[in-house]
Amino acid sequence: MTAVYNNSHATGVTPNTSGADAPMRAVSLSEASELENNFLTLLVAQIQNQDPTNPVDSTEYLQQYATMSQVRSMENMALLAQSNLVLLDNLQTLTAANLVGQNVTVTASAVDLGSEKVSGQVKLQHPAAKTVLYLTDALGKRVEVQLGPQAAGTVSFTVDPVALGLAPGRYEIAVESDIGERPRVELTGQVRRVRVSAEGPVLDVAGVGAVPFYNIVEFGRADGGTDAFARYF
Repeated sequence: MTAVYNNSHATGVTPNTSGADAPMRAVSLSEASELENNFLTLLVAQIQNQDPTNPVDSTEYLQQYATMSQVRSMENMALLAQSNLVLLDNLQTLTAANLVGQNVTVTASAVDLGSEKVSGQVKLQHPAAKTVLYLTDALGKRVEVQLGPQAAGTVSFTVDPVALGLAPGRYEIAVESDIGERPRVELTGQVRRVRVSAEGPVLDVAGVGAVPFYNIVEFGRADGGTDAFARYF
């Protein structure tokens, strides 16, 4: 089986244990009314105890009330925005959890090789008379896989570690054309589990390892498919 670059073998979603604080709730309508009532009580007391020979201008009271209302509204909007961010983060986590057991395509600069084949693709901006895939192990030994001449567009490939005589392990992976183009490499693997971190969901993808959720470029491809991708990013 293709190695998974992760110390845990659990499947599913691992909750965040960092002890992050719960989101602050927005000010409720009852609390807002209480604040307003307290302000009006103080305002009435101020009017009742003002110097009758030198009364305060009524516009000053209106300005005080308007300022209090504005501050309260800004605070409530900030708390609501924070709650919305937490909600979006939770939705992202649920979306990532639904990917467990499915194949996804992610950007990667390294691959974990075992005995199984690993599929991937690159997107060339220009046609090339020669295209080479490079696999470099931890000792710096590099293996070249000739992909041949390619037209501009998507170039699919499959790495067969058994046929190439590669020992199990982690290899840096890169593709380069004869004109010097080095497109980003995208690898396809099954999501084994999802870990929740402070930076967002992290997917454990077979053949790739730990991958941030935002590194997903395609998903929805069935096993054994060739071009049935759904690109969302």
